[in-house]
Amino acid sequence: MPPPLLVCLLLSLLVAAPRPWSAAAAGPAAKPRVFLLRARQVPAGALPRPPSKLRFHHNVSLTVSLAVGTPPQNVTMVLDTGSELSWLLCAQGQGRQAEAGAARGASSFRPRASATFAAVPCGSAQCSSRDLPAPPSCDAASRQCRVSLSYADGSTSDGALATDVFAVGDAPLLRSAFGCMSSAYDSSPDGVATAGLLGMNRGTLSFVSQARTRRFSYCISDRDDAGVLLLGHSDLPFLPLNYTPLYQPTLPLPYFDRVAYSVQLLGIRVGARPLPIPASVLAPDHTGAGQTMVDSGTQFTFLLGDAYSALKAEFLKQTKPLLPALDDPGFSFQEAFDTCFRVPAGRPPPSARLPPVTLLFNGAEMSVAGDRLLYKVPGERRGGDGVWCLTFGNADMVPLTAYVIGHHHQMNVWVEYDLERGRVGLAPVKCDVASQRLGLML
Repeated sequence: MPPPLLVCLLLSLLVAAPRPWSAAAAGPAAKPRVFLLRARQVPAGALPRPPSKLRFHHNVSLTVSLAVGTPPQNVTMVLDTGSELSWLLCAQGQGRQAEAGAARGASSFRPRASATFAAVPCGSAQCSSRDLPAPPSCDAASRQCRVSLSYADGSTSDGALATDVFAVGDAPLLRSAFGCMSSAYDSSPDGVATAGLLGMNRGTLSFVSQARTRRFSYCISDRDDAGVLLLGHSDLPFLPLNYTPLYQPTLPLPYFDRVAYSVQLLGIRVGARPLPIPASVLAPDHTGAGQTMVDSGTQFTFLLGDAYSALKAEFLKQTKPLLPALDDPGFSFQEAFDTCFRVPAGRPPPSARLPPVTLLFNGAEMSVAGDRLLYKVPGERRGGDGVWCLTFGNADMVPLTAYVIGHHHQMNVWVEYDLERGRVGLAPVKCDVASQRLGLML
């Protein structure tokens, strides 16, 4: 089967006037910074897999272009609300894959060319962070702090914890810690390359925490160039946001990611029918397994087994008159998507007639409808039919221990991360309309 295409959503600066993006600028009085989101097709394997992530494929990544170092070096980093430590592929000691990417224009970072680059010593507070999945270690010879990251395909990347100055567009510089890594995945042949990852969760070493950004939001468009990212505080009267509180257990639990953007999933509805899922199935258990995370670093949405089985049964029941099921027990797309259908080649599925799947939260909901419900499996054919799968996956097949809401289901939804008040805001909106109105306001 040929590799699936990846969609890379690129952020480019929209505002022209320089505004400080620092501790002071992140406060309520500061004007937020606005970026456009653009989509571009790149081949499978072109983007680095986010570190320390749950084990499944990541076929779509949001990326942001930044300048790092003195003099500034342009790099492109994956924007990931599910990861903490930002990292850059550093030019020294590159592996064979990274060298090939550099030859095609990958924007790897050159620490020796930056006058403001500094390695983090073992005794620093940053080297003792407990928020990382794998604690930093100390190199006995150099006394420098080392970090190691695990990737979705089972490989690892090793490097030094360092600091340098970062800029977003024309903003004043911000000194931030990051991993200066010795290896990463290949870059795309058309020049859309990523040099690292920008960690945006709530951990102490995340870019959000280091920049003291207390609110950020985005709208991911189903069109190529109509999305928007907003960094900073802004009340938008044209967006009727409904908020759901961030969920945090009282006590630390071994399988609960306490720095993720976790919310309470209360129920799932297919069309007008609520699924008969016990509340205990949707809530974290005594170990912390079963939390629900909003994650921009994941493409699709994953449900734990019991909830997925209920969704699969009801969706197949309601779509039986509209779509013939694939009826191939041995087939699953990306190891977790096995609610699949046959659609005549060259024709789209009847998306407008499919029942929406609605995720119900405490105070808010997210409805997945139309084109976002089904995904065409690249290269998969059954006679004259193509194969399309429901964009909800079975977490138990991967396996995962959490519900994960991916950004495919956040398309045309304004998603706000409000750390000041400990909540996530959701509002259905056409991203092109939101972008236009936002441009008029700011």
